[in-house]
Amino acid sequence: MGSDQIRNVVLVGHSGGGKTALAEALLFTAGATTRAGTVEDGNTVTDFEPEEISRGSSVSLAMAPFQWNGHKINIIDTPGLSDFSGEMRAALRAADLAVFVVSGVDGVEVQTENAWRMAAEEGIARAIFVSKLDRERASFARTVDQMKEIFGTAVAPLQVPIGVEADLSGVANLVGGKAYTYSGGTKATEGSLPDSVQAEVGSLHTALVEAVVETDDEMLEAYFEGVEPPGEQLIAGMHAGMVAGTAFPVLCGSATTLVGIDRLAQFIVDYGPRPSERPAPPLTEGEQLPDSGVIAYVFKTMSDPYVGRISLFRVFRGNVDIDVELANRRVGAKGRMHNVFSMRGKEHEDIKRIEVGDIAAVSKLETTLAGDTLATPGLAVTIAPMDMPKPTMSYAVFPKTQHDEEKLSIALARSVEDDPTLEVRRNAATNQTVLSGLGDAHLEVTIARLATRHGVEVDTALPKIPYRETIKGRADVEGKHKKQSGGRGQFGVAFVKFEPNAPGMGYEFVNEVKGGSIPRQYIPAVDKGIKEALERGLAAGYPVVDVRARVYDGKYHSVDSDEMSFKMAGIMAVREAAPKLNVALLEPVMKVTVRVPEDLMGDVIGDLNSKRGKVLGMDSDGGLRVISAEVPLAEMQRYSIDLRSITHGRGSFEMSLDHYEEAPPHETQKVIEAAQSKDD
Repeated sequence: MGSDQIRNVVLVGHSGGGKTALAEALLFTAGATTRAGTVEDGNTVTDFEPEEISRGSSVSLAMAPFQWNGHKINIIDTPGLSDFSGEMRAALRAADLAVFVVSGVDGVEVQTENAWRMAAEEGIARAIFVSKLDRERASFARTVDQMKEIFGTAVAPLQVPIGVEADLSGVANLVGGKAYTYSGGTKATEGSLPDSVQAEVGSLHTALVEAVVETDDEMLEAYFEGVEPPGEQLIAGMHAGMVAGTAFPVLCGSATTLVGIDRLAQFIVDYGPRPSERPAPPLTEGEQLPDSGVIAYVFKTMSDPYVGRISLFRVFRGNVDIDVELANRRVGAKGRMHNVFSMRGKEHEDIKRIEVGDIAAVSKLETTLAGDTLATPGLAVTIAPMDMPKPTMSYAVFPKTQHDEEKLSIALARSVEDDPTLEVRRNAATNQTVLSGLGDAHLEVTIARLATRHGVEVDTALPKIPYRETIKGRADVEGKHKKQSGGRGQFGVAFVKFEPNAPGMGYEFVNEVKGGSIPRQYIPAVDKGIKEALERGLAAGYPVVDVRARVYDGKYHSVDSDEMSFKMAGIMAVREAAPKLNVALLEPVMKVTVRVPEDLMGDVIGDLNSKRGKVLGMDSDGGLRVISAEVPLAEMQRYSIDLRSITHGRGSFEMSLDHYEEAPPHETQKVIEAAQSKDD
């Protein structure tokens, strides 16, 4: 099968819109499966992970290829929750056409709008399937009007439903003027348009023709002269408009009753972009796609307990034969494409050759990650990885049993390799392992996978805030360590002045000892002791910063003094000074960027102000308002949940550490009391 007979389609939209049900209906209608599973029964092809079955929704992208009229259609089913938007972004890179699945009951929802922007950024063709038209309160006309309002007048229906709600019986095509009715089977019966849709088809057909002829000067001129383009020209014109991103055709039906499913498959074949028509993916600056050789992009990796690392890839140049050697430029390693196969859900089918434009999987490329480019050795080309959303929520994770600590470390590393929207870091200041993701659902699924895939059960908590302490007062103290226990003792005395250092300058040690009151070889030990004590904190157990320590005098014993004695003298100096230094707590302040619809801006700003935030400015980004603010991290740990609640999922945000600043007295007191109660 040649490249022109391949169609790569990603199903996107809001959770609950019916993407998985539509994929299941397409597979069944095409004869790729013997029955259509349901999300409710947990037996669909693309939702096969334990976490998906238990939640009743997709959490990972999944492949569902099938054959239709001499063509191979690669369907990629994607999650609809914003917590798993990284899966959708990855799938957009592999596809040539994004089919937006919109519920005829609920209309355009938040994640559909987000997906629309992502598809536009990736530059791939877009079409819409209005689903669930057999349900109560479903309305095709209302949904189309809403889509035109949100996505523009380029939204162009190619079909209208025959019948409403439970009486849905078929679809009517605007091109060709035929009706397709269903009586319980997978294939439609073609016939004339019923009287009930004649008027609607007529008006929409005129609008469709006018939209298509505007894309071609010759067709437009002929239309003005009264010559309407034939069906073949309308199809070609709509196809060209989709590829150019100037036309967004709309189809309709029901995955439950299979109405319109065969027509959707045929639409993908007739109208869908060929792989060669997809815009070339962005490359590393200064590089160009060569005319020869193999170039493939890995858009997803996953860990399989039986097969090992599986890499899903799309071929953008050349054909990939089994056992060919390809190079991964990121790691400088070569790998042989030995175990190559097609995936349908969790099922594998071995293949010998992957045509340019096709999608396949390969196992046992252990150093390959999502976003990598595989190419013929010697080709200096790298496809730029997708710009993935940044984590917005974090949990501290602890193994339930101490002997699982190493196992947890390995499992977390594998999880990050499979999901580039996850981050894991060891916070030295709080001595916690912190797992960060795109929201609470994302983190909960990741933690469940630690148990099901890697056999590691964990406990979680909100991460400790990495506060710091500093001083506002001064102290002149004697640090004295004296110990006698028979035989050689320990003795060391250091006189130290503590004072604030300039903000951001950290710890500074100054040696002002004269006359050898502390031998030169013991001065570094005093410094070490002071630093060690400051790391333990003065009031709440957090590292102390921006302190200058001046050692100006001391005492030693020719026999009993040693490095340990003077290290302890440094520690004792800090303990003596602590009550006099007027300790202040520094809290991390985050730079926060929030994107929300304009009508919700006031609510979001009010919430940021309630979180001790400082709004720095506002800007516009398309139809959204962008709010820039500085907010203490202590107020932002559950902000992904708060923002979702305030904006009904229509807002998004990013944050990064900006600076530390002194916490208000009541916050300082609260943190200190919490630390002291824990010590008690």
